[in-house]
Amino acid sequence: MKYTQLGRTGLKVSRLVLGTMNFGPQTDESTSHDIMDAALDAGLNFVDTANVYGWGENKGRTEEIIGAWFAQGGGRRDRTVLATKVYGNMAPDDSSVWPNHDKLSAVNIRRAVDASLKRLQTDYIDIYQFHHIDRSTPFEEIWQAIDVLVQQGKILYAGSSNFPGYKIAQANELAARHGRMGLVSEQCLYNLAERRTEMEVIPAAQDYGLGVIPWSPLHGGLLGGVLKKEATEGRRASGRAADALKDIKTREQIQAYEDLLDKHGLEPGEAALAWLLTRPGVTGPIVGPRTQEQLDSALRALELELSEELLTSLDEIFPGPGPSPEAFAW
Repeated sequence: MKYTQLGRTGLKVSRLVLGTMNFGPQTDESTSHDIMDAALDAGLNFVDTANVYGWGENKGRTEEIIGAWFAQGGGRRDRTVLATKVYGNMAPDDSSVWPNHDKLSAVNIRRAVDASLKRLQTDYIDIYQFHHIDRSTPFEEIWQAIDVLVQQGKILYAGSSNFPGYKIAQANELAARHGRMGLVSEQCLYNLAERRTEMEVIPAAQDYGLGVIPWSPLHGGLLGGVLKKEATEGRRASGRAADALKDIKTREQIQAYEDLLDKHGLEPGEAALAWLLTRPGVTGPIVGPRTQEQLDSALRALELELSEELLTSLDEIFPGPGPSPEAFAW
């Protein structure tokens, strides 16, 4: 396993992040624990979750599965860098949301972190992430709440998710003025097919010393060999991938991508992960395996070395937006 420091911190994390969103909804507890054990045995020490995972009536279920895994002992918690998130309401449906039970008010942050700690069966969270910006709560209030949690030993670092570049700057400028560390990571949608984050989010993260943690590295399966599976296994695309393939140009783009990787003898999903590992500022992409086989495939991506020729060809198929302001100014 390869490790790197998370942004400007001294915290060492694996270059792959184990995403747990499927634990509960699609993967049962026993299989989830097997996957987590296999990941830890492979040296993958960075685990990401969120309080809302489990969804609907089962919100919080994913954290409970992780907590039960920690409770087995064997140094599992000590060897794990644990990240979870706060923002969404924990009610089973939107109609039953109670005021102050969501977003980033000091009241909800305090309530949410205590509930997560109980479900996770741990006394601290390594990285507590804001799942979305809260347009109603000033960062003065947010940082004050985080200060208390750090002083209490309940969290060690704060991170963001789905923040635009200007909010990363705003949050960390205010933190710096008060002598606080501020955000240390940003979790964002980033992959070969979705590169808008290169314009401002990643440059902001690099300037302020945040580690970048891409989610959906295969873009909902679109970059995982979807056309090959359709042709050879009869497996139809679903979700985001199916919607994207309705566009003829996108389908042609994905076909060119799969043909290129077939020429180089590479699996599409593994190459997509390996590409992210070459990108400036990226700490490690989040992989969300539902099975042991999917975890094994993700781990193989760490061993791939993509040639300059292949990287150039991938850029030709999936051109990035270019830097700002040039990308939108002229």
